[in-house]
Amino acid sequence: MNPTNASPAITVFGIPNCDSVKKARLWLQNQGLAHAFHDFKKDGVPPEALARWMQALGWEVLLNRKGTTWRKLDPALQGSVADAASAAALIQAQASVIKRPVVQWPDGRITVGFAPQHFADLLP
Repeated sequence: MNPTNASPAITVFGIPNCDSVKKARLWLQNQGLAHAFHDFKKDGVPPEALARWMQALGWEVLLNRKGTTWRKLDPALQGSVADAASAAALIQAQASVIKRPVVQWPDGRITVGFAPQHFADLLP
C-alpha cells in the first residue's frame, strides 16, 4: 500500500466480480500503484461523483447499454432513459447499469473501461 499512509490518489469504482474491474485493479497493482476501490454493490454510486462523471464524460458514456443489467430492464424503462436526469436516476437505482470501471486519476481525469495502453498513457 501507500507508504505515507495517505489515501491513494487513484480510485477505482465498480463491482468486484466484473472482469474489466478485476483486470484494471490487477494492472494497477502490477504497476505498483496504490488505489482505493469503491464497490457499487456495497456502497452505491456517490451522487456527487456521478454528477462529476456525467459532466466530464456525458451520461451516454457511463450508461452500459450492452450489459446484462440493461438488457434485463423493461423496454419501457429503457425507453424512458433519454437525458442526464433519467440516466442518473437509473444509475442510482441500479448501479450495475454503469459501464465499468470508472477510474478517477490523481490529476482529476476520469476514465471509463479498461485498456492497458490507455492506463499507461495516463501515468505521469
